[in-house]
Amino acid sequence: MGHIKQHAEMDVDGAMLVEGMPGVGLVGKIATDHLVEEFDMELYGTVHCDSLAPISVYHEGERELLPPVRIYAAPDEDLVALQSDIPVNAAAVSEFADCLVGWLTDEDITPVFLSGLPAEKSGVPELFGISTGDAGGLLEELDIDLPPENGVVSGPTGAFLNEAGEVGLDGVGLVVQSNERFPDPEAARVLIEHGIGPLTGIEVDISELVDRAEEIRKQKEKLAEKMRQAKDEESSKAQPLRMYQ
Repeated sequence: MGHIKQHAEMDVDGAMLVEGMPGVGLVGKIATDHLVEEFDMELYGTVHCDSLAPISVYHEGERELLPPVRIYAAPDEDLVALQSDIPVNAAAVSEFADCLVGWLTDEDITPVFLSGLPAEKSGVPELFGISTGDAGGLLEELDIDLPPENGVVSGPTGAFLNEAGEVGLDGVGLVVQSNERFPDPEAARVLIEHGIGPLTGIEVDISELVDRAEEIRKQKEKLAEKMRQAKDEESSKAQPLRMYQ
């Protein structure tokens, strides 16, 4: 049975969560990793599901081993982040979505789910928003564009959105045009500047994403390669519905 193990006493009731599962262009992960670092967010809890890979991760300059899927919080900003260092296999998606959405509901947290849309970009990547529950009003207030065509969101992010819709949880999905083959810091910047920032009401310094774009691409390339090799169910992805017709 999936559960979230709390590691620190922090009040996250009523906060907004930004979800950073690996997917197309690693846009969600790059954006979420940036937020965790920028706001020096603290470890709030770890996610445990029987079907998640039973591995531990360690970080540069730190001795502590951690599970690969974690939740960080910045209570002063009413901000929570879901961070994952691994793709989630298809067998774990349903249990993971049920566990996470149940916790979000219990804590009255509004999720912001992130996904990349494979596209040949020209200029600034386009961003649009979708929603579950009554969260569509948030997108309307901020003039975040409607989807330009029918489409689907797959992988863990798609499962999260589906579960949120099933239980009536207010949630937002942000979809941004992304490079399908390589890490895309520019698309992650658009997510933060035009989506996450306005939705959460926080100001985020994105200069690091701009100045270190090439370095970030190189750092994330190994994970991006793993995502390219993974099954579609393991990679969060938005794509036109015609792909299924």
